[in-house]
Amino acid sequence: MGSREGVSVDNVPVQDAWARLGETDSVLIDVRTRAEWAFVGLPDLAQAGKRVLTVEWQSFPDNRVDPSFVDRLSQMLDGAGATKDTELFFICRSGGRSRMAAEAMTAAGFARCRNVAEGFEGPLDEDRHRGKVAGWKAAGLPWVQG
Repeated sequence: MGSREGVSVDNVPVQDAWARLGETDSVLIDVRTRAEWAFVGLPDLAQAGKRVLTVEWQSFPDNRVDPSFVDRLSQMLDGAGATKDTELFFICRSGGRSRMAAEAMTAAGFARCRNVAEGFEGPLDEDRHRGKVAGWKAAGLPWVQG
């Protein structure tokens, strides 16, 4: 996937990402696993007239980064009419995998990759549960069960 040294990706608050997804030709890319999409849910972009692109950054259960991630996502983006100048928002559970994915796509020449800060579920709360403190779900943004 190439070196990502020196690659800088902005963190964008979930509310800002949601607003820009509704106002621009931007794309939301969920890089979690199939199990997370099915059991935790997916962002719902129907109000914005869009659908989220889903592509795993790492496979479960071995957590290996997919070596074909950049190629697979590039093909999906091309099929969706996106260019290397389209603003791309990357989301995962809490912002770690999505940051790595955004950095990989930036290194591949996509100029406007953004990381959705706190991701879909955000950090753990005091009861060690996600989805209540920060992130897409906690912000009350639309989502659907997979």
